[in-house]
Amino acid sequence: MDKKIILDIREKLKEKTLIPCMRMKLTAGNPSIFESKIGGIGYVPHGEQIPTNSKGYQLHLLAQIDCSKITLEDFPHTGLLQFWILNNDLAGADFYNNTNQDGFRIIYYKEIDKTVIEEEINEKIYNNSPDYEDLFPVIGCFGVELCEDSDSITEFDYRCENYIIELFNKYYPEQSEEEFLKDIDTLYDALYEDDDKDSKDNNDSSNSFGHKIGGYPEFTQWDPRNEKDSHDVLLFQLDSEYYDKENEIIWGDCGICNFFINQEKLKQCDFSDVIYNWDCY
Repeated sequence: MDKKIILDIREKLKEKTLIPCMRMKLTAGNPSIFESKIGGIGYVPHGEQIPTNSKGYQLHLLAQIDCSKITLEDFPHTGLLQFWILNNDLAGADFYNNTNQDGFRIIYYKEIDKTVIEEEINEKIYNNSPDYEDLFPVIGCFGVELCEDSDSITEFDYRCENYIIELFNKYYPEQSEEEFLKDIDTLYDALYEDDDKDSKDNNDSSNSFGHKIGGYPEFTQWDPRNEKDSHDVLLFQLDSEYYDKENEIIWGDCGICNFFINQEKLKQCDFSDVIYNWDCY
């Protein structure tokens, strides 16, 4: 295939799929129960309990986002958005039914009661786990700094091939689509040959690895969605990251975690139907 065509489609694909996202930088310190954080103690209102699965095991706080720091259009801009998961060998995931919120839970508090104190929440924790050892992917607790950025689609996103074919037919109608599709793997290699994805630099906005809200997902295996799926927005992504000797995030063998939601449900702050997926090498 003509290299010029490949490079042209590459640039057009990046332009067509460019959307805003917010990247997250982990910070040291001890964020409060009202702030964005990864791990640690999450906000729980007076009179409410820490979420549990159907067997009564408490979930653990994976992440909490202060929505007042989010500038993305369809996301909530007040309150706290929380991600809770079970501390077991699958980190609460159900890979046969990835929207089953038994081993995980998405909770959104539009309004926050600042009279709640951390000691009160600590009294609600009883640290039971279905496993004998601690398998939680977050070791320690991190603060979060959110910064605006933008993202273009990655080769592993289930929509990527359709975008490429659409652009090819639009700008090169005289070329054979059949021949084009025969060489689709070569095209993918060429489209992303300059992307240093193996570095997995979580602060590098040139790739889709790292921690973020919105934008496009990254995977170590494959996209759990397909063309019939309506979960079209990356709600939250948490990557593996070694922070220091005592604090790290590790999904299996250095994997990555994604949550997906339908755009219209996101606008309505309806978090009852969310895909939770993580994979590793």
